[in-house]
Amino acid sequence: MKHGLALHTSSPALGLAIGSNAEDVRCQTWDLGRDTSNYLHPYLRDFMRPHTWQDLGWIAVANGPGGFTGTRLGAVTARTLGQQLNLPVFAISSLAAVAWQSPQVGLLAVSMPAQRGEVFAAVYSISNDDRNLQAILPETVFSAPDWEIELAQYQPTHHHVIPQSANLSDTVVGVLALARMAFDRGERPHWSTALPFYGQHPVINSKIGKD
Repeated sequence: MKHGLALHTSSPALGLAIGSNAEDVRCQTWDLGRDTSNYLHPYLRDFMRPHTWQDLGWIAVANGPGGFTGTRLGAVTARTLGQQLNLPVFAISSLAAVAWQSPQVGLLAVSMPAQRGEVFAAVYSISNDDRNLQAILPETVFSAPDWEIELAQYQPTHHHVIPQSANLSDTVVGVLALARMAFDRGERPHWSTALPFYGQHPVINSKIGKD
């Protein structure tokens, strides 16, 4: 059975996960800060063992929101692997991974600080039976007052989830799980469609597809 590989570099920590199904998952995180770009490739090489690149059937990457440099690093690495190995690449929202790993079900509003006092936010619905996740409001950048107005529309039926740490690498398991569910549904996204979400940088968002 082919394995999936997930990368999370959108926060100051690096997260890697690999698995062939929900019961067969191995993950590891490293708090690397600004050194992620220096250590990602050797850590990834060592993490892959005893598997080989030929064992992979798909790649997943947290595509933000998050730090600009880290998010771009993960996206470029995943796209390169997908291109070289001819594998589909799933770009999974960092906020969706947070929602999926939350113990709550039902309507979940997820938010985290952005720059200039703004907020990255999204709203998801997670079913109780199979934890299927559906985006009600995809990741968006709000001013703090606008997010409060938006959030009020979902009260009192929602759960508001705010990550307790800026390091989101442990949600790499959620990135892997959400990608696996999409893969099992028959989705096979081309590596070129795995674009980072920066929020405040729409011009760069459009350029990375031309790398």
